[in-house]
Amino acid sequence: MAGKKEIETRAEELLQPIVDAHGVRIYDVEYVKEGSDWYLRAYIDKDGGVNIQDCENVSRAFSEKLDEVDFITDAYILEVSSPGLGRQLKKDRHFANSIGEEVELKLFEAVDGEKEYTGILKAFDKDTVTIEAEGEAAKTFERSKLAVIRLTVDF
Repeated sequence: MAGKKEIETRAEELLQPIVDAHGVRIYDVEYVKEGSDWYLRAYIDKDGGVNIQDCENVSRAFSEKLDEVDFITDAYILEVSSPGLGRQLKKDRHFANSIGEEVELKLFEAVDGEKEYTGILKAFDKDTVTIEAEGEAAKTFERSKLAVIRLTVDF
């Protein structure tokens, strides 16, 4: 069986012409095991947000392509959805598109006695992420120490 990363990469390659044809873009593709089930999740986005019809159209076309190519040996569940308002930042393109946005991050281990921080994403590189909370100096965190970083959701 191909590894998780190889499956995600190949799936994203297959998905790209489908999203192009449907006027949306790929936010992320992940292949994960939850309990005894494998999931292939494709998160799609577009300006103004995706709707259920976008997800359905992409899901049908992607499912047909995956059946045709049949490169995943495990049984899996296909899901196509929006990344949501509180979307996780995983890839450099996610960070680049979120500069100036408010993010919340959770760390594997406490820094200065805290494991959770919120602030404006100011900068990133392959190893670090810098945020600035209102009235505080900017803080830089190692990306390898981040359990999760996502956009904050204000209602």
